[in-house]
Amino acid sequence: MNDARWRVLIAGFLCYAFDAMDFMVLALSLSAISKEWQLTASQAGLLGTAGLLGVGLSSVVVGWYADNYGRRRALAICVALFAFFTSAGAWAQDWLQLLTLRFLAGIGLGGTWGVVAAYVHEAWPAKHRGRAIAWVMSSWPIGYIVAALIARVVLPEFGWRRLFLLGGGAVLGALYVALFVPESAEWLQKRRERAAQPTADGHGAAGGHSRIREIFAPEYRRNTILGTLAAACAVSGYWGASSWLPTYLQRERGLAVTDMADFIIVLNIGMFIGYQAFGWIADQWGRRRALLLCFFGATLLLPLYVSIGSLSLQYACGPVLGFFFAYTAPFGAYFPRLYPTHIRSLGAGFCFDVGRGISAFAPFAFGSLATSIGLGASVGWCAVAFGLAFLVMLRLPDV
Repeated sequence: MNDARWRVLIAGFLCYAFDAMDFMVLALSLSAISKEWQLTASQAGLLGTAGLLGVGLSSVVVGWYADNYGRRRALAICVALFAFFTSAGAWAQDWLQLLTLRFLAGIGLGGTWGVVAAYVHEAWPAKHRGRAIAWVMSSWPIGYIVAALIARVVLPEFGWRRLFLLGGGAVLGALYVALFVPESAEWLQKRRERAAQPTADGHGAAGGHSRIREIFAPEYRRNTILGTLAAACAVSGYWGASSWLPTYLQRERGLAVTDMADFIIVLNIGMFIGYQAFGWIADQWGRRRALLLCFFGATLLLPLYVSIGSLSLQYACGPVLGFFFAYTAPFGAYFPRLYPTHIRSLGAGFCFDVGRGISAFAPFAFGSLATSIGLGASVGWCAVAFGLAFLVMLRLPDV
């Protein structure tokens, strides 16, 4: 057994699960925060937007850093940063302070996905790569479920601040990476090869350093732009729905915090199953086909879900909807294939995380829309973003 391969898998799983817990901590706390500070839906949505703006800003820098200085160091730094700033939110005294801390936490979160995707891609052989990345990315619903279970106990008894404080536990993921995970062997080899290649003036290739402009070279430009647009559309639909579903379930369906947490848990069980299924589909039928199927299903099912009148039926259908929210797994297998090793983390991270940054205004936009049409209808309109992601993916290559 390749011990390094499995350590990378465990590290990716842990770090991405903590990434998910961070975002879910805010989503689950949004109703309580809004009540305490008398926030409008637009102001509450901006808290989610702030984190996503930090994600978009940092992803390029972290991707460049990971390609030039190593996957391990970049991943450990990212996780430590968002652990610190998430827990710091427990001491926020007003909306503006929490908004700032969410932005800073987003800077740590921004690089995690691209580094993890490149790390796993380089550690695992092609025939198992889709399933390996799917397993790592399936830690996202696990993180959501863990956060919901913790919130089920902590929110009613101790309030949202204690929930944010527990978010600092993500530092355990950073310690595991720093102490137990080896650097990518493929990255080390390619870096040595690039450093030895002479440039036009006879010197090494700038010490083997990659440059951000390389992902916009003629052979990569179209894929970079369309890949970023596809991610922006998909994540806009997902963040719009996931940011407001907990509040929708409480305000419009009258659920208590504990019952709302149960709804979120069953939805994410479906998502976990979807990650495994779409990882298998990516390996067997192709990564692009897996993504198209995800987006088609989400586009069709999201408006149907919020239009269901029966709470028991809505509860039962949650896993079916969550199943098609598993687009991150095939994205994780797809984007790294668009780029060579020396710009892989940068390119994959740029597409997904700048896409996440572009989607930063989705929670704000759908929150604003909710003031006129209601939360349920606003969540249903998130399907339009998934439909646009489907159309953009049709323009990308089948790799």
